[in-house]
Amino acid sequence: MKITDYKTLVFDCDGVVLDSNKVKTQAFYNAALPYGSVAADELQRFHTTNGGISRYKKFEYLLSEVVANDAVGPDLGSLLNAYATEVRQGLLKCKVADGLAELREMTCNSRWLIVSGGDQSELREVFESRGLSELFDGGIYGSPDNKEEILQREIARRNIVRPALFLGDSRYDHVAAALTGIDFLFIRGWSEFKGHADYCAEHRLPVIDALKDLLGGDTRELNG
Repeated sequence: MKITDYKTLVFDCDGVVLDSNKVKTQAFYNAALPYGSVAADELQRFHTTNGGISRYKKFEYLLSEVVANDAVGPDLGSLLNAYATEVRQGLLKCKVADGLAELREMTCNSRWLIVSGGDQSELREVFESRGLSELFDGGIYGSPDNKEEILQREIARRNIVRPALFLGDSRYDHVAAALTGIDFLFIRGWSEFKGHADYCAEHRLPVIDALKDLLGGDTRELNG
């Protein structure tokens, strides 16, 4: 099926539309550092291994599984605030995927959505500030709802109409798409999923380096 055949295109944000994976990885480390470098390293590892799930679950993991019960340090709210402050600054400055506006023009008959593990209100503010909101006529969605919940809800609302394609850069992106019957395309250029090559081969997923690759006539046919 060609990219122009899809009625709905669902985009992950980090690592697909914005080059923001490294921003968030560093922000997790810095937020956890009051508990020591070992705890910060472990949270950073957990984050990159579980790309796409919300920050709430990641910091809950830090507090419940990594640091000792009697450890002195920031609580969940303080961790979230420190992380959000650093991330918002990074999201306002990081690179936007090349060819995004041209792809929007090429797929003018498709509805576009963002479905991210990032905080929904934060995403909407950043996309508005950077002049990107108007590209996503289907809306911008994120946590605290997880990706399966968002996809199921928007399918039920008929905001996502099949055939639909999810463009993501993590294992969880593919799992969420598969659970809701949406086709999947892996974007590897900015991904932090170290095992993506084997994973995509195992699941016969189509892979491209970046969104701009969809603009070439020889890459519009998406075969797993």
